[in-house]
Amino acid sequence: MEVRDSDAVKTEIEQESSRILEIMALKGKVTNTGAVTTPCANYDSSENVYRARHPWSVYQVPVAEMERAMDRLRAGLPEKGWTIVKDGVDGSVGKSPQIVAESKGKKFAVDVRLLDERKHGDDPSLVEVTVESACYRSK
Repeated sequence: MEVRDSDAVKTEIEQESSRILEIMALKGKVTNTGAVTTPCANYDSSENVYRARHPWSVYQVPVAEMERAMDRLRAGLPEKGWTIVKDGVDGSVGKSPQIVAESKGKKFAVDVRLLDERKHGDDPSLVEVTVESACYRSK
């Protein structure tokens, strides 16, 4: 397992998030959250094995534009070295469109979902994105 600096991994995750937002080309409000480090499952805490996660979303955009952004991801992620491993709907009641992809070398993964207010009640429509690193041992 690769030994990495947690701050460097969080910076890389945020840079990948920015690239994904560029591919989406979605002009709306973006939540301003930073990357966080969490322990990897199936490892004892004394092993110092972590992953970085960067959840964020884009909202206040018409659903039709969000759907076009999902199409841009379908075309743009493979062009940027990502492999789409799932393109369909998630397991939610609203059956939200979902794209899951892994970066070349499987260093990062991204999970993108379009939450449509017409299917989710009073919650506003948004595109929810989570970029995650592979597990690493912290320095």
